[in-house]
Amino acid sequence: MVLPYDDAYFMKRALQEAEYAFLEDEVPVGAVIVVQNRIIARAHNLTEKLNDVTAHAEMQAITAAANFLGGKYLRDCTLYVTLEPCQMCAGALYWSQIGKIVYGAKDPQRGYEVMGTTLHPKTISIGGILESEASDLLQQFFLKKRR
Repeated sequence: MVLPYDDAYFMKRALQEAEYAFLEDEVPVGAVIVVQNRIIARAHNLTEKLNDVTAHAEMQAITAAANFLGGKYLRDCTLYVTLEPCQMCAGALYWSQIGKIVYGAKDPQRGYEVMGTTLHPKTISIGGILESEASDLLQQFFLKKRR
């Protein structure tokens, strides 16, 4: 039996955000934060638009979720993000004490795992959900940039 609100369902919502970033000529990374099967934050990269290197999808989503909840801790939340978080985002996720992180594509150069960044000890992390879809969008973006 397939549940209507599983990891793939929410990763598809994050992929929609990544597609918005792609259309805005941003690196196509999207994120949603969920609590009790409800999306409380949606975001995508805005580093070019805001001229801000910290405006990653995860950072935007953390801020939106904290504002929605009225507090800085996201213990009962799950972040769905199309690309493995970088060490900056992993650090912010550590401090937010997010309950779970689900990501699509691995980032073998800048991902938090290869950089040796740790998550909060209670945070669960799962990678590879809709990985090919997330990777394909990133590859399309960088191919377009190299032309």
